[in-house]
Amino acid sequence: MRRSFGLIAIAGALLAATPSRAQTFDPRYPVCMHVYSGSSGGGGEWYDCSFTSLPQCHATATGRAASCELNPYYPVNAPPQRLRHRRSG
Repeated sequence: MRRSFGLIAIAGALLAATPSRAQTFDPRYPVCMHVYSGSSGGGGEWYDCSFTSLPQCHATATGRAASCELNPYYPVNAPPQRLRHRRSG
């Protein structure tokens, strides 16, 4: 009896757990627009990380339920990549 109750409790916990969404920030762009769609727009919110500057993002966000933010995954202090030359031999 205890074993079946334990299995039911575990199955209930697994079914009650909601899957989490992975948020994707494109590290190639320094600015993201956080779009709030609300309940009338289908619900939910998302990030559009395709902007190279804050003024560009603000121009796109004008008139929308959105705000512009710096991309937390943009490599600000990353050293420039070195070009690798192949030797032909």
